[in-house]
Amino acid sequence: MKTKWRRTCGLAVTPLLMASAVACGGGSGQASDGTTLRVIVNITPNLTEKYWNDLFASYEKTHPGVDIKLELTGTISADAKLRQDLAAGDPPDVAQQIVPTADTASLFADLSDQPWTAKTPLADQYAVGGKRYVVGVGEQIQSLVFYNKAAFEKAGLDASKIRTMDQFTAAMGDLKGAGYKPLQAAGQWVTGSQFSMMADAGVLTADPRWTVKRNDGKASFAKSGYLPYLERYKGWIDKGYLEKSALGLTYADGQTAFLNGKSAMYIMGSFFVPAADAAKKSDDIGVFTMPTDGAYPSGQFGNISNPYVVVGKSRHKAEAVKFVKWATTDPAAIRSQLASDANLREGFTYKMSSLGTAVQQILDKAPSVIVKSGESQPIAGFSDELNKQVQSLYTGSSASGAADGLDKWWNSQS
Repeated sequence: MKTKWRRTCGLAVTPLLMASAVACGGGSGQASDGTTLRVIVNITPNLTEKYWNDLFASYEKTHPGVDIKLELTGTISADAKLRQDLAAGDPPDVAQQIVPTADTASLFADLSDQPWTAKTPLADQYAVGGKRYVVGVGEQIQSLVFYNKAAFEKAGLDASKIRTMDQFTAAMGDLKGAGYKPLQAAGQWVTGSQFSMMADAGVLTADPRWTVKRNDGKASFAKSGYLPYLERYKGWIDKGYLEKSALGLTYADGQTAFLNGKSAMYIMGSFFVPAADAAKKSDDIGVFTMPTDGAYPSGQFGNISNPYVVVGKSRHKAEAVKFVKWATTDPAAIRSQLASDANLREGFTYKMSSLGTAVQQILDKAPSVIVKSGESQPIAGFSDELNKQVQSLYTGSSASGAADGLDKWWNSQS
């Protein structure tokens, strides 16, 4: 999944908890002539403090008497920042990058009575108990295969004709024969995430309720469509299509290797596009939706982007709801937020590179976006265990062993 790097007051941070003081724009209360809304925002290299201040200034301009004050998360997550403020009896009004669960929904305002929420991206998929607590600006999709156009030309391949896993595997053989590393992988979190981007597209398109069934003990990895994908992946390692040394690479290393033309294909989410744009390689890279052994095109494994919640204990709840409505429904605000982090929303366009446009077209044609939230939320810690089991395929484990390992772990957590 995409890694979020946070900064506070312009300084790089380390993963340590900090005290509950509000720095660089905290505080609460009333503006001199109206309402101050405190908003916890997500700070990344793309979404800077200046970006948010500039964006929210347009809201202040059209809503006299409302002052938007940023709450910067610093070294902690948005969720941890919110909990600190709530524990201190000083609740903010709005928060980003928090996805409510059944255990945390009571902390947030129920927005189900707001008709506009139904038209925001993935609203129903992220509902909790049939109620809407979170609304988003756009979405990221992740069942994508980016490819080096020059490599495909040299190998005589047509990306538009790669639709099945057999065809995908055969293309790897052709690419290796043409002198390229067929498929770029990496260690850290990348290994398991790439497997999810691949396998979830096929399995969860065929059975959208598979995770619900696994939670209920009515499905298993060893006796489902996940096992054939593990077998495919293991076969690619055995044939040298995936290099065993890949586990020693960081996420950044793997991305750089692909951008430098050392590998022919790269499974990654839509958030890869800004990296290609920054490297001025977008025109040299193509993209196609993940091949499957089932329906094609499959649903896209994805997630909500720029999610907003209204804090249940907000002292200005009505104004907070109005602000969140603007942030997620105003066309100019939507386009600004989409463009800032290369996110997507059906029906909305902004100035994109050729690669970004191609990803948008894949989203437009996708029959669904598959998310793991609500009743389809895996058990906490699953992504780490999946990463561990997929990496074990590089060090001698069998596909069936990995599937059994996932089942034993899941059962142990229930």
